[in-house]
Formats: sequence, structure tokens, C-alpha cells
Amino acid sequence: MTSPERQSVFRRLAIFHLLLVAVVGLGIEFLPRIPLANLGHALILAGIIEGAALVGWRLTQMPKSQSLEFLLVSPIQPRRVFVAEAVAGIGRLGLVTFCGLPLLLAMTFDGKTDLTDLAPLMAIPFLWGCITGIGLSVWAYESASVRRWGERIAIALILAYLVVGVLAAERLSAWLSVLPWQASETIYRAIFVFTQYNPFGLLEYWLSPTRDATLAAERALLVAAGSIALVLVLLARGAFRLKAHFHDLHYRPIAARCEDQSRFIGNRPLAWWSVRRVMKYSGRMNMWLAGGFGLLYASYIVLADVWPVWMGRMVFEIFEKMGGVPAISTGLAVLAAVPAAFQYGLWDASAENRGRRLELLLLTELDETDYWGAALAAAWRRGRGYLLIAAILWLALGYSGRASPLQIAMAAIAGCLLWAFSFAVGFRGFSKGVQANGMGTLLTIGMPLLAGCLIALGIPVLPTLLPPGALYLALAKEPSLTWMLGPILTASLTIAIAVSARRTCINDLRAWLDRNHGNRAIS
Repeated sequence: MTSPERQSVFRRLAIFHLLLVAVVGLGIEFLPRIPLANLGHALILAGIIEGAALVGWRLTQMPKSQSLEFLLVSPIQPRRVFVAEAVAGIGRLGLVTFCGLPLLLAMTFDGKTDLTDLAPLMAIPFLWGCITGIGLSVWAYESASVRRWGERIAIALILAYLVVGVLAAERLSAWLSVLPWQASETIYRAIFVFTQYNPFGLLEYWLSPTRDATLAAERALLVAAGSIALVLVLLARGAFRLKAHFHDLHYRPIAARCEDQSRFIGNRPLAWWSVRRVMKYSGRMNMWLAGGFGLLYASYIVLADVWPVWMGRMVFEIFEKMGGVPAISTGLAVLAAVPAAFQYGLWDASAENRGRRLELLLLTELDETDYWGAALAAAWRRGRGYLLIAAILWLALGYSGRASPLQIAMAAIAGCLLWAFSFAVGFRGFSKGVQANGMGTLLTIGMPLLAGCLIALGIPVLPTLLPPGALYLALAKEPSLTWMLGPILTASLTIAIAVSARRTCINDLRAWLDRNHGNRAIS
């Protein structure tokens, strides 16, 4: 807790947690159509984000430092090093989680929740934050072959989910009726357990006004026990893999088994390197999930009138009630903007690593165009798939007649502006040395939340001033001249920030190096 950078991340996440609980609580208070289960879902999502930032980030970056070797060859066992670092992150995650307790107590005194709701609302998000952080670390620690096979298994499970949970849905029993009754009964029970005994299903049932208290308590105990067991298993696996992963990073022989890359590098070595860096963990599983559901949803939009009776509709109808294509495409555009805002391609894990890299790069003939192009190539390569899925949904909406060509064009403009604005702000943060976590979180979580609140409260004009709000309203409402105010403002700010950041990039990087490199090592 004495590290200034960790303190800064801790404070920002604590504020984010408080604001999230406050916004969701106010929404439940003043908007009766918002179910109480949304509070549980929001807390789980917050726990996942906070666990990744407070636990996973530190554990994944730790082996990249060669200074870890002094601990690995000391009497302190590598497994103890991993567990100690994990416990430190878990402790900070616990403090952030408990920041929301006063607000949850206020909701209890107001009659929105019961005192018995506090335990699952605090424990389940905390446990799944731990699972996320440690799980991401274990995934990064595994060898390339294990990750490759794990990815294949995960993609197969995603395809199974899309078939069972989306296409079959409420018609699942009819689908299973063609199988022998023993097999259909086993499959049905397995799917039921999976859907009910997971953190989201648990809190949704727990906060339901029609719940059975005994059954809810039984499910909570089982989910909590399973979550604790999974945390312990991941801890053991990460502790076992730490030393091997360190050796893979720093001592693995470089084998010339891949094809010659010189023709791909060309005259843009920094762009080639930044793209390879962000694609090391390409996120294909997320793309398969988003792309598979997007294609199915687009098919349903186009073929809704002739949708076969033996295929499910319930999942699509649920998403229609939750905002439909306007909400989903806005979420996809925000996901596409994540690598643009965080600048994964050029950002380094620590000030020391960033300083060492800049010492070399600033001695070369690379100019601001090279840095801009490298950041642009990495961000676009990582996020373009989500924009493509959003475009497919927009086209399906236009083909079905549920949106006019003007609305589709407005949505496309708003989506591109959202991505461009996030990239411009992210690149300026990179050149200025502003912490990527804080800026990226503000752009990809804070701004969409604020836009959603303004839209839910029915405030006119203001939501369009935020890029996510402009994208959502382009499809959710009829076109109007007032809508143009937001995109015009966003485009103006994007151009101004981009021109300034690109022009001063080299000078800003040199200034940051002069201010930081050496001072931190000495202190």
C-alpha cells in the first residue's frame, strides 16, 4: 500500500465502485421498471473488473521483471512468492468491495433490500473478482500449447452455448425429446444446474420477490463453496507455474521455426511490433462469443416473421426488452474502443520498463507518424471485429425495415466517432504518460454509464454529447437535428486532440522520460 501507483489504482477503483453502486441504487429507487436483480449483476461485473485490475494485473506483470529472479533463487519458495502477491491483491480487492457496504445498508434501511441480502451481495462479487484476477494470471502463466488447447475447448463450449442457450432456449425440451430419455434427462439437469448455480443466476434468484428462502440459501452456500474451491485450485496452479513461466519469458531458446517476418515488417517496424504484442493474447474466445450471438441475433431480426417454431425466441426477446440492437451495438462499439483507449500496443507495465524502451526508441529516426501509426494499427487490429459485428446488426436492422437508412448512417458515424475519440484521448494519454488504467476505465466504463443514466432519466440533448449516448439514440429514436450537436462536438474534440497529440508526441515522450526515468530507480 506504500506504492504510489498502486494507491492511485486503488483509489480510482474505490471511487468507481461507490459511483456504480450509487447509480444502480438511484436507478432502482426512481425507475421502478429496473429489477432489483440488476444490482447483483452490476456488483458481479464490478467485482470482475476490479479483480482483473487489482489482482490479475500485478500477477501477470510480475514475472516480466528479471528482478524476480533474486526471490526465485532465495530461500523463499516461488510458490510462496505467488501466494503472497495474490493475497496482497485479494486484500485490496476486499477493501474496494467493502466500500459499497454503506450504500447497500442505506438501501436496506430504505426497504429495497433485506439484511440477509448483504452477505451474498458482498461475498459473491468478491469471490468472482478473485477468480477473475487469479484465473487471468494462471492463463497467462500456462505454456503456449496449453493455452492453444484451452482456447479450442473454450470455443467448443461457446458454440455449445450458442446452440443450447440461444437457438434452443425455451424449446430445449422439444430438442431433447428426440434423444433417449436417460440422455435427455441427464443433459437437461446439467444445463439447469449450470444456469441456476452460477453467480448471476444465484443473485437473480436471491433478489427475486418470489424466491424460496431455503432453496436460495442452499444455492448460495453451494455457489460460495464452489467459488472458494476454484480460488484455491487457481492459487495452487499459479503458484506451481510461476517459476516455469519466468523461465519461459527470459530463458526459453528462440527457435527459428516461424516464417521470415521481414516482408511483414517493411518500413514500419514499430507498427509490426505493436500489433504482434497485442495479438499475443488475441481474445478470440470473446470474438467467437460476440460474433456468434451477433450473427444469430441478426438472423432473427431479418427472419423474425418466418422464424421456425422449433427454435427459441426467448433470448432474443429478452435482449429486445433490454434495449435491442441500439444497446448491443453500443456495447460492441465500446468493446472495440477498449484497445484504443488503453493503448495496449505501446504501453508498458511499469515506468521502469517504459523508460528503458523509450531510451532506445527516442534515439532512432522514428517520428510522431511512426508512433501514431503503430498505436493505430494495434488498436484497430484488436478492436475491429466488434465494429464489424455491430455493422452486421445495423444492416440487419435496416434490411428488416426497423431502422431507416438515415438512422443506420447516423449509427455508423457515431460508432466511428466513439472509436476515434477513444483512440485520440488514449494516444494523448500515452504520449503524456497518463496512467492507462484510469483513462481507459473512464472512457470505456465511466462514459457509457453516465450516458445510460442520462438516457434513463429522460434528459434531452445531453446524452448525445457523449459518444455512447449518441450511438444509442441514433437507433433508438427518430432522427433529429438536435442529435447532430453531440457528433459535431465529438468530432471537433477528436480532431483537436489528435492534431495536438500527434504534433507534440516526441516532445511529450522526451519530457516524460526526463521527469521519470532514473528518479524512480534512485528513490
